[in-house]
This record gives sequence, structure tokens and C-alpha cells, in this order.
Amino acid sequence: MIVKKAAMAGTLESSDAQVTVEPNEKGLKLQIESSVINQYGRQIKALTEQMLQELSVENVTLKLIDKGALDCTLKARIECAIYRGAEASEKNISWGELK
Repeated sequence: MIVKKAAMAGTLESSDAQVTVEPNEKGLKLQIESSVINQYGRQIKALTEQMLQELSVENVTLKLIDKGALDCTLKARIECAIYRGAEASEKNISWGELK
């Protein structure tokens, strides 16, 4: 999937996350901020990379600001931001059917 424009999903409320994506021609660039980075930073990074791999996204700048969100919330926010950035969110998408 190709991210064509900047897009965002989520909020900065407690137990949520805000994900911003934009096109990047030089590969993958991740920026992760989290209130629980010391405890779960590696897991958040691994989950983010896994989602990008499952969505076949290679060239993107992704900024994730986590406020203690659960994994399922992080996955939903990443998926939504990517689909919005790829201009695919209005098409017939099987949301949440990733393997």
C-alpha cells in the first residue's frame, strides 16, 4: 500500500494513541512517544513494524504518540491512518481482517 498524503487517526486522550503518517521516499521512519516507553517501548515498536509489514507499507514516516493504549487500539489507529493516507478509507475495506 502506498501512502499518498498526510493523515491522522486517534486522539491524545488517556488510554488512546494518535498516529500520523506521511509519504516518505526514503523508506521507513518511525517516531514513537509513549507515557509507558520504558515498560513497553520494544513491544510498541514491534507492533508498529508488524502492522506496516501486514499492510505492505514500505515508504512512510509514522509518528505515534501513545497515552497508554492497548495493542488492539494501537493496531486500529495505525490501520486507520494508513488507509486514510493511502486514500483507501472510503473504499470497500474489510476492516480488522488482517492476519
